[in-house]
Amino acid sequence: MVKIHGCFALALPLVVARENAETQHAANPIRKVVTMLQQMQNKVTAEGKKEKELFDKFMCYCTTGADDLANSINSADTKIPQVEAALKEGEATKLQLEADIKAHQASRAEAKDALAKATALREKEAAAYAKESGDFKTNIAAMGKAIDAISGGMGGAFLQTAAATSVRRICIDADMSSADRDQVMAFLANGQGFGYAPASGQIVGILKQMKETMEADLAGITKTEEDGVANYNALPQQRRKRSRPTPRRSSRRSSALATLVWKLRP
Repeated sequence: MVKIHGCFALALPLVVARENAETQHAANPIRKVVTMLQQMQNKVTAEGKKEKELFDKFMCYCTTGADDLANSINSADTKIPQVEAALKEGEATKLQLEADIKAHQASRAEAKDALAKATALREKEAAAYAKESGDFKTNIAAMGKAIDAISGGMGGAFLQTAAATSVRRICIDADMSSADRDQVMAFLANGQGFGYAPASGQIVGILKQMKETMEADLAGITKTEEDGVANYNALPQQRRKRSRPTPRRSSRRSSALATLVWKLRP
């Protein structure tokens, strides 16, 4: 017991001394000022460090920014002529596309006009062929009846038919010698009271020759008509190949022109 009280007695002065020191420290105004100054110093140091970092970044930009700016200017100096050349090329291409489209439109109008004229001419030729070939066929048929009737000994009866009238008209208009025409006309007139009639065999020969000539003429105009039809049917295709643009090609030109105009817009 005495030992414990002794230790307490020794520790008590130390505790009292510490409390006195803390009390003195808390009540010391100089300490407060020192603490405040230390805090301000720390704040200023931190702000200075931050500003230094910003300054270093700015100095880095000033150092490298001039080079970057110079590089940008050099790049622009190189690119500007290229852009100007591209613009000039684009303008030239635009003008060429416009000229191509205009030319194809004119060609299309020209082709339509030519086709309309060709159609009118073809219709006229077809009508002329129909009439001429019809006349040839009628005359050839009349000649055939005359040849069959005379060859069969029915010449007298034939002279009373409409076919004989047709043969008489044919002989008047036909391109034949005067002697042959006179013989045929004399034979055809026999049924109307004329006393002289050449031998029927000679008349058949003349009529056969006339019939063969008309058949050859009919074949000739038929060949001409067939060629005209073939040429007319080939005309639209030839026009398309020569001067008319296909829809796909025209569409590509129009699309290219629209794209180019969009790129060249201010």
